[in-house]
Amino acid sequence: MGLPRADETGNMAEMEMQWAVKAMHHSETYMKLLKSVGGKNFRLTPIDDELYKDFKANFPDLKIDQLDENDFKTESAKAKWREFINKYENRVTDFNFGSLVRIDCKGDYTENNTMFVMRTQFYCIEIARNKEGLNDGLCQKSKQ
Repeated sequence: MGLPRADETGNMAEMEMQWAVKAMHHSETYMKLLKSVGGKNFRLTPIDDELYKDFKANFPDLKIDQLDENDFKTESAKAKWREFINKYENRVTDFNFGSLVRIDCKGDYTENNTMFVMRTQFYCIEIARNKEGLNDGLCQKSKQ
């Protein structure tokens, strides 16, 4: 028996709860890594450098320190991201799984500082934040 198609699932509470638990676990694990070793000291994927270069080429004006939902949620933004994400279908594990990303890179995961994105979007944003030193303060803050 296969998985149901997306149009057959509706709003299955159990499925949503499983997704939420997995997404929260992923975000908690990521924050622990950021706070303990800092973003510049680890890789999120085997192709971090390629993702970063492609992301910056396709989204050169996207502010990564303080995300704007319009850069992700409008119809035109969704179409542009969909095309970008689909290039990585066979190269990024769970490329289109839902993930949580921090809106403001200086803050922790909270209800008001969290946005739902696809896993590839999460990787692109956080790889860029790490490479550009925007996550450095989290590690320094936790060591004080």
